[in-house]
Amino acid sequence: MPISVGQDTAKTRKTLSVNGQSINYYSIPAAQEAGLGDFSKLPAALKVVLENMLRFEDGKTVSVDDIKAFAEWGANGGQNPREIAYRPARVLMQDFTGVPAVVDLAAMRDGIKGLGGDVQKINPLNPVDLVIDHSVMIDEFGNPRAFQMNVDREYERNMERYEFLKWGQTAFNNFRVVPPGTGICHQVNVEYLAQTVWTDTDQTGATVAYPDTLVGTDSHTTMVNGLAVLGWGVGGIEAEAAMLGQPISMLIPEVVGFKLTGEMVEGTTATDLVLKVVEMLRAHGVVGKFVEFYGEGLDKLPLADRATIANMAPEYGATCGFFPIDDETLRYLRQTGRDEDRIALVEAYAKENGFWRTADYDPVYSSTLELDMGSIVPAISGPKRPQDYLPLTNAKSAFAHEMESTFKRDMGKEVAVAGEDYTMSSGKVVIASITSCTNTSNPYVMVGAGLVARKARALGLDRKPWVKTSLAPGSQVVTEYLEAAGLQEDLDAIGFNLVGYGCTTCIGNSGPLQKEISDAIAEGDLVATAVLSGNRNFEGRISPDVRANYLASPPLVVAYALAGDMNIDLTTEPLGQDKDGKDVFLKDIWPTNQEIAELVDQTVTRDAFQKKYADVFKGDEKWQAVQVNGGETYDWPAGSTYIQNPPYFRGMGKDAGKITNIDGAKVLAILGDMVTTDHISPAGSFKAETPAGQYLTSHQVPVREFNSYGSRRGNHEVMMRGTFANIRIKNEMLDGVEGGYTKGPDGEQTSIYDASMAYQEAGTPLVVFGGEQYGAGSSRDWAAKGTNLLGVKAVIAESFERIHRSNLVGMGVIPFEFTAGDTRKSLGLKGDETIAISGLDTIQPLQEVPCTITFGDGSEKTIQLKCRIDTAIEIEYIEHGGVLHYVLRNLAAGT
Repeated sequence: MPISVGQDTAKTRKTLSVNGQSINYYSIPAAQEAGLGDFSKLPAALKVVLENMLRFEDGKTVSVDDIKAFAEWGANGGQNPREIAYRPARVLMQDFTGVPAVVDLAAMRDGIKGLGGDVQKINPLNPVDLVIDHSVMIDEFGNPRAFQMNVDREYERNMERYEFLKWGQTAFNNFRVVPPGTGICHQVNVEYLAQTVWTDTDQTGATVAYPDTLVGTDSHTTMVNGLAVLGWGVGGIEAEAAMLGQPISMLIPEVVGFKLTGEMVEGTTATDLVLKVVEMLRAHGVVGKFVEFYGEGLDKLPLADRATIANMAPEYGATCGFFPIDDETLRYLRQTGRDEDRIALVEAYAKENGFWRTADYDPVYSSTLELDMGSIVPAISGPKRPQDYLPLTNAKSAFAHEMESTFKRDMGKEVAVAGEDYTMSSGKVVIASITSCTNTSNPYVMVGAGLVARKARALGLDRKPWVKTSLAPGSQVVTEYLEAAGLQEDLDAIGFNLVGYGCTTCIGNSGPLQKEISDAIAEGDLVATAVLSGNRNFEGRISPDVRANYLASPPLVVAYALAGDMNIDLTTEPLGQDKDGKDVFLKDIWPTNQEIAELVDQTVTRDAFQKKYADVFKGDEKWQAVQVNGGETYDWPAGSTYIQNPPYFRGMGKDAGKITNIDGAKVLAILGDMVTTDHISPAGSFKAETPAGQYLTSHQVPVREFNSYGSRRGNHEVMMRGTFANIRIKNEMLDGVEGGYTKGPDGEQTSIYDASMAYQEAGTPLVVFGGEQYGAGSSRDWAAKGTNLLGVKAVIAESFERIHRSNLVGMGVIPFEFTAGDTRKSLGLKGDETIAISGLDTIQPLQEVPCTITFGDGSEKTIQLKCRIDTAIEIEYIEHGGVLHYVLRNLAAGT
């Protein structure tokens, strides 16, 4: 489908000749010559957005003033928060977030049919790729059968979802599915899908080159910024709107410059570097901002390391972490099998249009930080947040401090494990997993892990018997080079067998622990630990049996599997004994940087990438055998517990409503700081006694087939019951209670789901209170969808993370922030208050409005809240009941 570019941009449209082909593009230097402003000192990341304005400038959605605003941004020292309409080139999805997005599209087809519109208007206008990577669970591990057995179980559990996605591939235009077992979506994106410079034909038939840009329904979409592709995570709601041609409304962001100098020293990894970067940027404060990396240190930083840093932008809170185009970008494109004509275009376009990083690259930034990479030391992060940085030398003492201060447990307590000759105690590492897009995409740390395994094996070391080990690479290319180097055999020997290609432990699909170990942990109320090479270690995410989770590089994951205990100082104490009974220390098995680099050069080849991605959309025999049913609209299976028609568009009228004041609202939950989307809408497993478990049991689903919340995101009945149901969430309305509980209308403790249903039956609106950084973490649209379906009209917090705030608005829930130093604590909220918020019937973006709190004793207090409806278009979204309702009505009306 041709792209539709603006009509008033003739002055900036130029022609580029590359390898004998004439290609049109929109020139930033030409815009400057035309008198639109001085753009020469803009950061490359912001130039990508500026080019988008030039290409789509039409005097309506995008105006000349929008373009001039970028020059004003530079003149104002990196400040000019003007609202703009931005259109990404494509959309990336994974199956946990992609299934509900496709469910919404299918429901919108039903909805537009009900409004008398054309169902074919519900079709992606931009290319959409969905990669199935979140569904494989580690049931089997530590043996050669693990991969095939886990794949077989994956299909058994998820066949309904896969049939639905295959229907979507046939029913919608511009929509492709990458089958299970291929890799993690972000790694597939970096290694294959991304082009750095995209091309398409416009409405005149001419070929146009422009920066490759995207949004994705996963927060780690940011990984591709390491390849100079501007992309970030959005909720499925916002992604669906973008697919259907709705521009993304955003403010011109601040851009924080992060200068890297020096180079990495012996014994350190990209993981150590990124954990330090996360700590620094969280302290600096970059929520809602772009971060761009620059400085001479980039000359010594491989693209795989850049992708590692870009990947963890959600962990440091930024919209993205961008690396400009340079020689390393071209080297990586060539190594990963991209077409030579494309590589030539990337170089020519970047140099011609001002995107190339030169030796004197030093643009204007809103603020800057600097880090000497020579100062990086081996590190981990935990036990609950990615920014909780710990030099490895401090890891043992920090865990002891956590035991005393946070977990309040006895360090010395031991519990016998039935049938085994070892005991369990707090600090034992029960999960050691090489997993996630962050690190398994990086051959330097993966080869490093393999070499640690090789050296350990040669000395006779093995994982401790209580450690569940797993290796889940980000793509099949990783297996190719590990096998070519002979390292997979060494990893297998100490239990790191291939378990699947996907997110696994990082998303919470760690699978069950051995029952006897799980029972011992529960019996002693022990603080078991997990060490994973992932990006997320939030409470309750990794395993219900594990309270303390640590992020580490793949080589350190192997080392902790050998040691088996967080109470061992890996820098000074032995990991175990060799065949002769002599102590073996970490330094004895740690490879040199030269050893790693030589193996990477020998085994990570262009041929390997071209071979593994030759039939990327074909899939194996299992995928090819998946049946497709349905036509233009989906034939919703009445008995399915995975896929159900959501209620959002049922009975929807042709006209929008009005925003009304909130009156007589009751409090559903009072939550603390850093409440993540994992707390609000968990992705992992759940038990039979939960509301979601009771629902499935009532539909004759045995506990063994429950699967996970993430896999059931196509069924709103399961997901609304799972909202605010994380086992570690703490509602401050209750004293010391963990899990999804609150007080119902009668004042008695009950589940949040049951309380919300009782309030809805009585016609009572609900509000939720929170602290700082509310909604941090994954771009999980169900955290907003579930909030909406529970009848919550407003969320009032001290601050919001970017994606979740946008998702709440997209689902018609209004976010508010406290002002004047007020907090849930300073107000003494208990949960028995009644809330009224006025001024919403005449609301303007970012307006302050009065909120009257009537306390349980009858006293009243009126405070001011800042309404976080940030832009004018978001007011319309709320009026329509959400962004998808807005888009659906416009499409039905032909506008």
